[in-house]
Amino acid sequence: MSLLDIYLLDAPILREVTEPVGTVTDELRRLADDMFETMAAAKGIGLAAPQVGRRERLCVVDVDGARFVLFDPEITRTEGADTAEEGCLSIPDVYGDVTRPASVTVRALDRDGKPFELEATGLLARCIQHEVDHLHGKLFIDYLSLLKRRAAIAKYRKLHGPDRVLTRKVVPAEAAEHHHRAEEL
Repeated sequence: MSLLDIYLLDAPILREVTEPVGTVTDELRRLADDMFETMAAAKGIGLAAPQVGRRERLCVVDVDGARFVLFDPEITRTEGADTAEEGCLSIPDVYGDVTRPASVTVRALDRDGKPFELEATGLLARCIQHEVDHLHGKLFIDYLSLLKRRAAIAKYRKLHGPDRVLTRKVVPAEAAEHHHRAEEL
């Protein structure tokens, strides 16, 4: 397994719609494994393929020991509403309150390419929705009001400089402590 670079806010791939995988291959399983390793090293709880520069419809989540590989995920049911603070490994150090459905049902292919359905609530539901959004070119800041979105982007630019660097290297030292908070999706 290897650590992958994480693409940041200005990277065009974060705004692209991904392509369905259809068939899960050994290469795609290795990609999922690398994504889990990268996510853990970056102290996240979810990671989508576009965040590592890939166009496959794939995301991984690990919330309080509930660990899932989701190929071609589709949210088939939503219920309720919940507002909580979110952040993103692709927009480091920026957070915002996002209202999402409180519970979801998602249909996907697992690591072995077998279809499954998952019902999720709480942080797991939020994480799945956040990662599925990535697969459709949508970021959590898109849910913020125009004023809050502009403030979030300005904060990101102030913290990370005007260079508009498109990726960041994830180093193993970052894996020392793994957090499970909504702001680290």
